[in-house]
Amino acid sequence: MNSKLILGVLAGVAAGTTLGLLFAPDSGENTRKKIAETGEDYLAELECRYEDLLNALTSRISQFKEEASVAMGQAESKVMDQKERMGSKLEETADNLSEYQQ
Repeated sequence: MNSKLILGVLAGVAAGTTLGLLFAPDSGENTRKKIAETGEDYLAELECRYEDLLNALTSRISQFKEEASVAMGQAESKVMDQKERMGSKLEETADNLSEYQQ
């Protein structure tokens, strides 16, 4: 899920809850306590989601590094194979040229 969407939903819920508590028929002290508790709950939820997002990104970065390492190894192997083939072909061509010149 898109992190901006999650943050937007959480902000909307927090704003709605805060407004609901402000207009609720309760004493100011109780309303402030409820707002503080609700804010702490949303902060804890946001921290949890942030950790989840951070873990997911870290995992994807590690996976990408592994895939890149494998790809680089394969590419290096192919380059070395081509280098050996070109060296063999060059030697063969030089031998053929020597025989032709004699």
